[in-house]
Amino acid sequence: MEIRSTTDEDLDVFVDTLHAAFGRFPETPIEGGGLWWSALETDRGLLALTADGRPVGTAAAHPFELTLPGGTLVPVSGVTAVGVLPSHRRQGVLSAMMRHQLAELRARGEFLSVLLASEATIYGRYGYGPATYTARLTVPRKQAALAAPRARAVADVPATGQAAGSVEVLRSGECAEILEGVYDRYRRAQPGALSRPHRWWALRAGQPPISPAPRYIAVHRDADGVPDGYASYSIDEARTLTVDETITTDDAVFTSLARFVLGHDLVSQVVFKHVPPDHPLRWQLADFRAGEVGRDTDWLSVRLLDVPRALTARGWFTDGELVLDVDDPFLGERGRHLLTVRGGQADCVPTDREPDLSLDVRDLGSLYLGGTVPSTLVRAGHVRAHHPGAASLADALFRADRSPHCLHWF
Repeated sequence: MEIRSTTDEDLDVFVDTLHAAFGRFPETPIEGGGLWWSALETDRGLLALTADGRPVGTAAAHPFELTLPGGTLVPVSGVTAVGVLPSHRRQGVLSAMMRHQLAELRARGEFLSVLLASEATIYGRYGYGPATYTARLTVPRKQAALAAPRARAVADVPATGQAAGSVEVLRSGECAEILEGVYDRYRRAQPGALSRPHRWWALRAGQPPISPAPRYIAVHRDADGVPDGYASYSIDEARTLTVDETITTDDAVFTSLARFVLGHDLVSQVVFKHVPPDHPLRWQLADFRAGEVGRDTDWLSVRLLDVPRALTARGWFTDGELVLDVDDPFLGERGRHLLTVRGGQADCVPTDREPDLSLDVRDLGSLYLGGTVPSTLVRAGHVRAHHPGAASLADALFRADRSPHCLHWF
């Protein structure tokens, strides 16, 4: 079997092979773009070929920026378009592609890769651990009233909890520049968020509101008329209003947008597709039980390619020392690292000291953004704590300034 990088000439073969792997057929191109694979960069794709040159597997990677705890932006590869023909599964094709891809990413100088796992059990064996989580919140229209905040209002936030400003309804096709700008400000402030490169917006590649699928956009503008948030939504024949995403860096703006969609007439229920696990929206409902949480699932998985570089790149919020014994069975590597945090900055060096924690690289990926508590994995039997205080020390060190969350689909 041969694994090689793709070129522009391979795009049709790549797309056909990938769709065949999933038993699907490529969509028919439509006016205005919108084919999700149009955003692929062919020099970052891989084809697995049999000895006689037949393509049997694909893998690709998008170049993104990932926002880390503390606000640092770092380059990452977003692994995508991974598939193996049903006739060639369980023959080592996927493992060979994953090993080849990780070697390529390291050769590019990258120290992190991320992906969205189509199945939860596949990518852990390649070192990826779930690191952000998301849930769907469904609210019946008749129980959608928001409670008045009980905390004292401050000067720039009215007592209703609604931000000063206004909401305007536009169609997605007429406000792409606004969406791109608001999303970019959001992703720079939100740990776990990925960039959406301009070419995605220009090609309309991805899911709504990027794609050409018709969507209404509730755009929030501040008191000066500057867009500072949006909610992308549609209403189906069953009168369910579904919010694809609500994007803003301000809780009061989120509340204003939530109030807008929850108050929409001729709607039976409102579904928020992507809500962070600790989001306050359920607490803002007058009837706490009205918000039904569903599809509570992992979203972004993280893979560390260089442990010291990754640990020193993110921000830290508690001083301390921790010795991590990290096993990477897929790549056949193991290292013991002394993590020292002082004043929000970390140093990470090899050490022969006794470890505080022993863990698989996939579990370190889960801890990395602060969305998974180390003691949870200790209690689950995946991480070994070598003394009674190790788990609580790791909990304090790995916590983030805010919970990581990722909305971007790739």
